[in-house]
Amino acid sequence: MKKVTIFLTMVLALAGFSDRASAQMKDPTTWTYEVKKTGANQYDLIFHLSLEDKWHVWAMKPGGDGSLIPLSFSFDKNPNVKFVGGVKESNKGVTTNNDILGGNVTYHVGKVDFTQTVSVKGKTKISGKYEYQTCNEELCLPPKEKKFEFVIK
Repeated sequence: MKKVTIFLTMVLALAGFSDRASAQMKDPTTWTYEVKKTGANQYDLIFHLSLEDKWHVWAMKPGGDGSLIPLSFSFDKNPNVKFVGGVKESNKGVTTNNDILGGNVTYHVGKVDFTQTVSVKGKTKISGKYEYQTCNEELCLPPKEKKFEFVIK
């Protein structure tokens, strides 16, 4: 019984250390935003993502067995904004076969842009949030959710 207690104590201590280590790890992503006018009352909202070396984020449609957390965007309701299509990725990403994750998976490395085209009525703010998960060859960090805001002048 004493050995079982010692073993369980060690497992719980390691689990607590792992949680603290991942919570203290710096986010390996940098996000910036840009509004580009493309026509009368039409704009592209551009999310620029830059990843540190050896890190990736899952694509919006990552594939695999359904366990991967895809990069996703959600926009707050705004009666002055009409969304034209959905968010588009600037490249197809890297696709590789991963039997552990259930087949072909797609992710982004380096720099990638995500663009949402909108048609707007007058000056307005467009806000919302996006969610993503960063991973490297050894681990995946907990998913992050960040808010954004674009100002149309």
